[in-house]
Amino acid sequence: MDNPLDSLCIVMIQTSHPGNIGSAARAMKTMGVNDLRLIQPNKFNSPETSALASGADDILVAAQHFDTLSAAVADCQTVIGTSARSERTVSWPQLAARQCGEFVAEHLPSRKIALVFGRERSGLSNEELEHCHYLAHIPMAKEFFSLNIAAAVQLFCYECRMATQAKPESSSLQPGDRDDIPATSEVMEGFYQHLETTLTDVRYLDPENPRLLMRRMRRLFGRSAPTQNEVSMLRGMLAAFQGRKFQRRSS
Repeated sequence: MDNPLDSLCIVMIQTSHPGNIGSAARAMKTMGVNDLRLIQPNKFNSPETSALASGADDILVAAQHFDTLSAAVADCQTVIGTSARSERTVSWPQLAARQCGEFVAEHLPSRKIALVFGRERSGLSNEELEHCHYLAHIPMAKEFFSLNIAAAVQLFCYECRMATQAKPESSSLQPGDRDDIPATSEVMEGFYQHLETTLTDVRYLDPENPRLLMRRMRRLFGRSAPTQNEVSMLRGMLAAFQGRKFQRRSS
């Protein structure tokens, strides 16, 4: 692959100001990132969007639109959410912007990676965070935590580009090689649904009082980064557990 950054996509959720989409597209193009995915933007076809894109209209034309984050990142193996907040009930592995760039460079192009940007005012919801493997932040002055979303896109894309260019040529695994293909987000979502159903069936998970069990399970398996084959093996085990439970009920 000539440009490893072709395996990086930028996801923007419910962007309020159309100009921010145009500015983000411009920021992406200057850094060689071309895959823009939009989730329910407030406005898209706006003169302000095109004006602020300033020549990055090809990225706007090719931008994909989705209704949910899970659909937007279905083909991605790693999802990195951007957030200014770190105090949460369940913590996620944290990456500073430079560390994020280094992580992306290390894993491209062998996996598809999504950088997710939340709403201008409220960021990412807890439900959306469940789809993320890492949280990335921009170290800022403590007395002023305010940064335009397009500027944030520019900074993260810059760090990814710089780290990718600094990476020596290697024989890293290419997409489709051998049996080591990391599981996509879509595959993992199917596994999490299967796991939740099984845990409920065996009464380990109480759907009336789930606490944070599934969120912690997501963190556990997200850290392990299973391959497609490993997820198939895990789901086979779950199916066997469910089959034994069904047999016991029938006997």
